[in-house]
Amino acid sequence: MKPSNVFVTGSAGFIGFHLSKRLLDLGHEVFGFDNVNDYYDISIKEARLKILNTYSNFKFVKGELKDISSLNAIFDNQKFEYVVNLAAQAGVRYSITNPHAYLDSNVHGFLNILEVCRHHRVSHLVYASSSSVYGANKSMPFSVKQNVDHPLSLYAAFKKANELMAHSYAVLYNLPVTGLRFFNVYGPFGRPDMALFIFTKSILENQPIDVYNFGKMKRDFTYIDDIVEGIARVLPNTPKPNLAWDGNHPDSASSFAPYKLYNIGNHSPVELLYFIELIEKRLNKKAILNLKPMQEGDVPNSFADVEELMQDVGFAPGTPIEKGVANFVDWYLDFYKINL
Repeated sequence: MKPSNVFVTGSAGFIGFHLSKRLLDLGHEVFGFDNVNDYYDISIKEARLKILNTYSNFKFVKGELKDISSLNAIFDNQKFEYVVNLAAQAGVRYSITNPHAYLDSNVHGFLNILEVCRHHRVSHLVYASSSSVYGANKSMPFSVKQNVDHPLSLYAAFKKANELMAHSYAVLYNLPVTGLRFFNVYGPFGRPDMALFIFTKSILENQPIDVYNFGKMKRDFTYIDDIVEGIARVLPNTPKPNLAWDGNHPDSASSFAPYKLYNIGNHSPVELLYFIELIEKRLNKKAILNLKPMQEGDVPNSFADVEELMQDVGFAPGTPIEKGVANFVDWYLDFYKINL
């Protein structure tokens, strides 16, 4: 991938930070965009931005995706070859109690991204979808060729809406778009509202952990470095129309337009109780478990089929969960200056 100018939304976020840093290390120009909201501890976002700001090839603007005039002003003055949209209101459970919070960034904001990309002739738009779109599906592993019409949360429904919106722009304006369904991303600088962060903090503070479905859930935990590698490989792999696409037997992973979907997951589900054991081992401290039934909006298992990703870009995530959890715990202890 030759050095390019890349616009990354959500660059102060977990995945956006790691992707921006990786692209900067590879010599790309990165223009970051984020509203730096207080959905979780802003100090973590500021720490990420502090690292990115040490790069001379990084620019940053604080703004809202719903503000189309700000986006147009940036795109009028910059020529972006690639756009990666990672900005979104996060959280499956938060969408149940705060549904309106998802309209601005996850729908209105994404529409604005599609608009500026098509008007400014961006070569490839890559955007974040989610494994949550598989919803009530029970056929494992989850394949991008499966139907995803039965979401279990509003968050999942909006992510599916993003995929449909992207497809319409690929059809109407020949805009090359690729959606990435991320599976349970974890790692250093992770979000405080995610399981690994919550569990680690609670164990250290001798607080009980709520463990849903009595710990029998399985998750396809995917290490952040693998997610970033997948995005970096997909970026120059601009989707082409699938000439074999047949409306009588539609393939949901591709299209007669320049549109593509991929799963990015570790394709190796881990039971939640084992996940907690790994944290306990690294901290040398036992967790206090509060075993509870399945939570509303949750799915019992996730398991990614990454065959399409392997075929097209020659990569599949593979960081062992043992290594990934250890890396996160070591980062956590260092970031919060905790001595065991």
